[in-house]
Amino acid sequence: MVWIAGASGMLGQELTTVLSLKKIPFEETNSLVDIRETADVEQFAQGRSIDWVVNCAAYTAVDRAEDEPDVAWSLNAQGPSVLARWCRHNRAKMIHISTDYVFSGRADRPYLEDDPVDPQSVYGRTKAEGESAVRSELEHHFILRTAWLYGQHGPNFAATMLRLMREKPQIGVVDDQRGSPTWTRDLAGVISKLIQSQATEYGTYHVAGEGQTTWFGFAQEIYKRALEHHLLNTRPVLLPLTTAQYPTKAVRPAWSVLSKDKLRSTFGWVLPDWKESLEQYIRVLENQKNEEATDA
Repeated sequence: MVWIAGASGMLGQELTTVLSLKKIPFEETNSLVDIRETADVEQFAQGRSIDWVVNCAAYTAVDRAEDEPDVAWSLNAQGPSVLARWCRHNRAKMIHISTDYVFSGRADRPYLEDDPVDPQSVYGRTKAEGESAVRSELEHHFILRTAWLYGQHGPNFAATMLRLMREKPQIGVVDDQRGSPTWTRDLAGVISKLIQSQATEYGTYHVAGEGQTTWFGFAQEIYKRALEHHLLNTRPVLLPLTTAQYPTKAVRPAWSVLSKDKLRSTFGWVLPDWKESLEQYIRVLENQKNEEATDA
C-alpha cells in the first residue's frame, strides 16, 4: 500500500486522483498526522502494510519562510527525516518531492542532478536539508526535484494568473526568470509509474515539463489558451517586468531549468512539452466549468 503524506496539497490531491484511476491502493493523511513527530507517524502506520511513502507535505510559502525559518525547517527538513527513518525501520520505499530552489539560479545550462546545491533562500535551504536527511536515513529513496508546479488544486501561478486576468485590466509579470512549467498531473504520473514498476534505481531525479520559458511567457500562453477555451471574458494587458521591478522578500532563481536526461536514460520517460500540458490543464478547467454550468 502507498501512504500519501500531505495529501491535501496541490500535488497530493492530484496524486490521489491518479492513483485512484490506476487502482493503486493508498491511504492519505493531511496535517492531522504530523510528519515531524515520530509518535504520530508510528501511530498512523501501526497495523497498516505500507510499502511506499510519498511525501507531498511541505512548507511552500517562499517569502513567509524568511520570517519563520524554524517552521519551514521543521516541515521541509525534520519531517522528511522522520519519514525516511520510519521507512528504513519498516523496509518501505520513499518518494520525496523537492525543488529547483536548492540551486543558486545562476547557471547557463540545465541543472544536473549531481550539480552542487547552493540555495539562496530559507525555503531553498530547508528543502536542500530535507534532501540530505532523506539520503542519510534511507537507501531506498527517490528524490524528485520539480519546478514551476501548477495544477487544478491549491494556489499556484496558473490559477493566480487566471484570477488576475478576470479582475485586473493590466498585469505585470516577471520576464527575466526562466524555468519549465510542470503540471501536477504529469508529476503524479511519474510517481505512479515508479510505484507500479517497483523501481529500484534509487536516487535523485529531475521531473519537469519539456522546454522552457519565462513567467511572462507562461502568462502569455495561459492567456491565449484561456481565451480559446472561453475561460475569460476580459482582455487584460500583460506587461513584462524585470525582477528588480518586482521585489520579493525571498530571492527567486533567475534560472530554474532542470535537465531531465537522467529520467529519460534510466526509465525512458519524457514529460510532454510544457505547452501541451498547459493545453490539457486548460481543457480540464473548461470541462469543469461546463459541468458546473450544466448542474446549475
